[in-house]
Amino acid sequence: MSTKKIASLCVIKNKSKFLLLKRINEPNIGKYVPVGGKLKDHETPKKAAKREIFEETGLKFNKLEFCGVLTETSPTNYNWISYIYLVETDIVDIPKSNEGKLEWLDFQEIKNIPTPKTDDIIYKYIIDKKKFIISIEYNNKIQIISMKEEIENKNLLN
Repeated sequence: MSTKKIASLCVIKNKSKFLLLKRINEPNIGKYVPVGGKLKDHETPKKAAKREIFEETGLKFNKLEFCGVLTETSPTNYNWISYIYLVETDIVDIPKSNEGKLEWLDFQEIKNIPTPKTDDIIYKYIIDKKKFIISIEYNNKIQIISMKEEIENKNLLN
């Protein structure tokens, strides 16, 4: 198993819509994801989230709300710890990004587009304003074999 990579992801929300990035690079190529990326040496998760927002959207936000942590573990090199933040904004113009195409999407639309399997659950916790620690285990084909929310001690595979 490889060393876990550490990332910060930021869910940018305007009322009922989320600003998602359709990725043109791995990981998650072709899927819609929140903006974010790996932490640099000596960088806090919150500073990384602010930097990634600016790099991927050109937008600057000072007020980020911590929402939770997502850990992903596999016997392959897909091993992550991701800090999840929320920004609520009135901005509606879609910025350009060199990481892919940014789009404002309603939660119902998100259910019908390609996203990582974990993201629907994250958005639901954010909409419900509930903090979370989600632990996911994958097999060697990166198929989910267990998904648990640790604060509520709840199995999320149903």
